[in-house]
Amino acid sequence: MKIGLIKEIKTEEYRVGLTPQSAGEYVKNGHTVYVEKSAGEGSGFSDNEYIKNGCSVEASKKKIFDTCDMIVKVKEPLESEYDLFHEGQILYTYLHLAANKPLTEALMRKKVDGVAYETVMEDDGSLPLLKPMSEIAGRLSVQEGAKYLERPFGGRGVLLGGVPGIRRGKVSILGGGVVGTNACKMAVGLGAEVTILDVSSKRLTYLDDIFGTAITTLYSTPSNIEQCLQEADLIIGAVLIPGAAAPKLIKKEHLKSMKKRSVLVDVAIDQGGCSETSKATYHSDPTYFVDDVLHYCVANMPGSVAISSTYALTSVTNKYGVLIANKGLDSALELSKPVRLGLNTYRGNLVNEPVARALNLKYTHF
Repeated sequence: MKIGLIKEIKTEEYRVGLTPQSAGEYVKNGHTVYVEKSAGEGSGFSDNEYIKNGCSVEASKKKIFDTCDMIVKVKEPLESEYDLFHEGQILYTYLHLAANKPLTEALMRKKVDGVAYETVMEDDGSLPLLKPMSEIAGRLSVQEGAKYLERPFGGRGVLLGGVPGIRRGKVSILGGGVVGTNACKMAVGLGAEVTILDVSSKRLTYLDDIFGTAITTLYSTPSNIEQCLQEADLIIGAVLIPGAAAPKLIKKEHLKSMKKRSVLVDVAIDQGGCSETSKATYHSDPTYFVDDVLHYCVANMPGSVAISSTYALTSVTNKYGVLIANKGLDSALELSKPVRLGLNTYRGNLVNEPVARALNLKYTHF
């Protein structure tokens, strides 16, 4: 199979879909890998490193799209890339279609077979290709939130860990999954007063066992959410429904009762955000205010630590990518349930039910 590695064009996205070593795995399995010139520079990889691993470097993005059977990326294609795809081409990347109807319709129109990292699911319900980026985003959420709580960045001027003789900063985390757990680790490590909310009693029990008295666990009910929002200096939105749009747990009217210059980091923004007032931002202009609450809604948070993120991502994506290349998509779909669950668009059809429901589009059972 001919594999194309494309340079990311999303604003301030520095990750790349394959390291030179992971690209070399495809080559060792008998495939040809075409790398767009300077695709890996943002993650610290030179074109020569790809060449040393058996890849061909190509200056023309269009030529790569025209030539290749499968395109490997990190982020969803942007509008300028839609027409580059051709019928039957496999796209292997994060898609987040539930928050992007134009892209969904474009992939269906072009009859692209889209395998989304974020919906590849193992038998135990885990999301192996989403997990490493969720871990990074969760840890970054507190790192960035702590920074933007500083007064020069617009925040309240609160030190999360405090010092002896003063109150610690309060962190409320909505969602106790991978993002929430990693945010919790960072917030506890900084010495903050941490409350984490989730709808699952099993998950809350697990978090209580892990963190003990260092945190407070609460059921995610409207009244508990409202109370936590009023008390928190930093709110982390960490909710996830696989493949579907994030629920709007934070209502616009909630903001009026929140502390002035408190910070909301909405990690769920890739799936539309968990606040009614969230909108996607970029690293160069990451924040904005609504009703005196500072919103941080960068849609590609792990892109800011591109070297760490690229290694973490490709360490898990290559397993399924090489399987697809070796067996062909149809055989891989038969052999691997996780790949079947990762399939979002196929031969012009939308085959992921949560995405179809979120976008009010026709769902075709695969």
